[in-house]
Amino acid sequence: MAAFLRRPEKYRNEWKYYISLWEAEMLKKRLLPFMETDPNAENGMYMIRSLYFDDYWNSGYEEKMMGVEYRQKWRIRIYNYSSRSIKLERKKKWGSYIHKDSAPLTRAEYEKIMEGDYEFLLYSKYPLCREFYYECTVKLYRPRVIVDYERTPLIRQEGDVRITFDSDIRAGAFTYDIFDPELPVENVLEPDRLVLEVKFTEMLPLIIKELLPLDGQEFSAISKYTLCYEKAFYRTDVLSGISKTNRRNRR
Repeated sequence: MAAFLRRPEKYRNEWKYYISLWEAEMLKKRLLPFMETDPNAENGMYMIRSLYFDDYWNSGYEEKMMGVEYRQKWRIRIYNYSSRSIKLERKKKWGSYIHKDSAPLTRAEYEKIMEGDYEFLLYSKYPLCREFYYECTVKLYRPRVIVDYERTPLIRQEGDVRITFDSDIRAGAFTYDIFDPELPVENVLEPDRLVLEVKFTEMLPLIIKELLPLDGQEFSAISKYTLCYEKAFYRTDVLSGISKTNRRNRR
């Protein structure tokens, strides 16, 4: 806990829910008169790809599964398979509150990280990169899984509100090349299900709160990283188990 409270950081509320595609379409129609589409979204949507990292002990995954209240995740994120914006991000989670730090990376710096060459991070002008150097060299943070999804974002300046609809959530398979548009992926949710995220800084305007059809629903402990990690590693474990069974049968 001390690590999270060492510096004054601005935390935001983050509520997550599973909803159906039908509920999502109805909610968008209700919200659009009172919110704006994100100007960064072409045709109202963009594709997000994140490469998540975890330490030698898979602490990020294990702490999530154990329900640890204070935890963090590291990732490298791009949009629409493009190298125009490559971000190193650390997301801290404190119950239903979040804080995100980010620093830009060049394509060459990304390639160095993937090659295990972390020294340049130590001399970066961005504190977050220097902290990531420590995570990679001391805690042995390494790539774990790629997470893909399509995001439809709505924003409202009052309350710094951001509501996103994340659909077609997919786990990358067999490789960590985030710039490969042909990367094999596997869906992790049912086709008619998506994730609704409601983020705001200080308060959620009453008009927005009344439009959200949540009717007493409690927040869902949704982690795209965990969903995709389990999908990727379950597949690996199954294949490994089949291989072991075949070897035993041949004896």
